[in-house]
Amino acid sequence: MVIQKTNDIEIKPLYDTESGTWTYLLLDKESKQSVLIDPVLEKLERDLSYIQGMGYELAATIETHMHADHITAAGELRDKTGCDSYAPESSGAICATHFLQDGDTIQIGKLQLKTIHTPGHTPCSISLVLNETYVFTGDALFVRGCGRTDFQGGSSDSLYESITKKLFQLPEETIVFPGHDYRGFVYSTIGEEKKWNPRIANKTLEEFKSIMDNLNLPEPKKIHEAVPANRACGKVV
Repeated sequence: MVIQKTNDIEIKPLYDTESGTWTYLLLDKESKQSVLIDPVLEKLERDLSYIQGMGYELAATIETHMHADHITAAGELRDKTGCDSYAPESSGAICATHFLQDGDTIQIGKLQLKTIHTPGHTPCSISLVLNETYVFTGDALFVRGCGRTDFQGGSSDSLYESITKKLFQLPEETIVFPGHDYRGFVYSTIGEEKKWNPRIANKTLEEFKSIMDNLNLPEPKKIHEAVPANRACGKVV
């Protein structure tokens, strides 16, 4: 397990093999409060026992978008711990306790998360900048890739704008933690992706759209189950 660690906070990436999802556990070492970004239902017991075993309290879960490939654990975690649940505005997750807009800030102990609206994969997608040092990009920007744009209101035009005009404007040393990885990468930097991301680095909008239009990806296996469940914060309906 790769750990990003400072004197005040820790970041622990947690992986779901079935969906290729990275869940991120953020720890504030002084207050013993924690945050989970994009928790997966099937990994609920793993994640919760891990948090509690270290003596931390789960303060919040945050969704980066309306997922189509896995069901969130947000609702179950809220029931079990009383934590807050955050979701992007217009995500359809009307059961969340808080809704995030562009520029909103969440402060939990020494964890400061600033919301950047990064639509394209879905219209509601957000990225989260932690302590001006790390960015959790959800399904907008991956390590040497990006999220697909061919369903759920996706837009290649919007994703190109989100990456080039928002994410790529962050300092180049900003560490990128993606929402998914299928090839074994854990993190990158903004500078690396600006130089070497094969889908968008030094690409025009038209070149990017041509790449995205020809990915020919299969439909996510859980899309018909996951989307309605995630609108209910993980309650299968």
